[in-house]
Amino acid sequence: MSVAVLFGIFFSLVVVGAPIAICLGAATFVTLILFTPISPIEISAMMFEKVEHYSLMAIPMFIFAGNLLSKGSAAQRIIEFAKSIVGHLPGGLPISAIFASIIFAAVSGSSPATVVAIGSIMFGAIMQAGYPKRYAVGTIATAGSLGILIPPSIVLIVYGVTAEVSIGKLFMAGVIPGIMLGVMMMAVTYIGARRLGFERTEPKPFKERLSKMKDASWGLMTIVLVIGGIYGGIFTPTEAAAVACVWAFIVSVFIYKDIKITEIWGTALESAKTTAMIMFIIANAMLFAHFLTIENIPQAITEALIEANVNKYMFLIAVNLLLILAGSFMEPSAIIMIMVPLLLPVAVALGIDPIHFGIIITVNMELGMVSPPVGLNLFVTSGLTGMSIKDVIVAAFPWTLTIFVGLILVTYIPQISLFLPNLMYGG
Repeated sequence: MSVAVLFGIFFSLVVVGAPIAICLGAATFVTLILFTPISPIEISAMMFEKVEHYSLMAIPMFIFAGNLLSKGSAAQRIIEFAKSIVGHLPGGLPISAIFASIIFAAVSGSSPATVVAIGSIMFGAIMQAGYPKRYAVGTIATAGSLGILIPPSIVLIVYGVTAEVSIGKLFMAGVIPGIMLGVMMMAVTYIGARRLGFERTEPKPFKERLSKMKDASWGLMTIVLVIGGIYGGIFTPTEAAAVACVWAFIVSVFIYKDIKITEIWGTALESAKTTAMIMFIIANAMLFAHFLTIENIPQAITEALIEANVNKYMFLIAVNLLLILAGSFMEPSAIIMIMVPLLLPVAVALGIDPIHFGIIITVNMELGMVSPPVGLNLFVTSGLTGMSIKDVIVAAFPWTLTIFVGLILVTYIPQISLFLPNLMYGG
């Protein structure tokens, strides 16, 4: 009865358009008051306890570091470097946008931030080069989705906290799938450009490429510091986020000199607003998951599926369909906090590695970012380009389909995700 009330209130609020955090919090609060002896004061204390997690401290710091670099010229310099490497190919500018998105994703850890930083610069350039508007929009909308897969990823941090697995391993597990998806999207872009009649041009001289790399090197050093520091055993992912903040501040204010000290407060305030939104969702989602746990719902689902002789391949098909649907309506952090406590015990019982399962979920979230009706990247791209949501969806379809193919590969070939973690940590 209590579970029926919980989900009844939750879905009723979703249908009327309430924010997802309110849906989660209100449904859990009412259910706990009605069916448990827990008082409202205890519930509020539980919410604070749920977000008092060391690893979650990385989220505001990575957001702040990404905002500092995206507001400065780091994104522009990374784009120029990307253009010097692949800009001569058919579809060179759109491919450069994807390449730059891969690099910037490793700096910002955020999908919408990647879309804004790269898209605001590259959209006009791609249009000026003679590409159709839909072609330009499609690459911008989907390339930014790589931001939640390539480390450091906020979504992977949330999964690591929820599933209680190593965030370092998750970061390493996201590298090959992220690069693979990026290369697949570049290939689709290349083929499309050839069909549109674009030809290969003269590659940039080596000296110019080296010059562009040096120009972007201070921004690129963020990736080296974060990833190298974590896997070199110098600091934890949370400490890496703090290092990224300090480094982004130094680069933007003192090296590139494109952000004034007086602008830091505004950037910090914007980062705080984003952090507050994410943390509020996490707190309510953890409360929701806590109630499911005390009601033994995950265990009941696991037992039911095992008794029904569901194998792991059938389970993974069902998980992907469920997550694609959820990703079309909800924010990634909320989905992870709700679904992981329910699905992970089943996955583990069926022999699926928790690290691999985390990457499957993250690629699903990536697909959700560009799936109608409420994929966040669709709205961000629409705002950047002035194109309607409907037209953005159509424009993004070839690349969205590419991500779907990548999801199938990641789902059924575990070594794509597990090769690097096993190599680094043993397995």
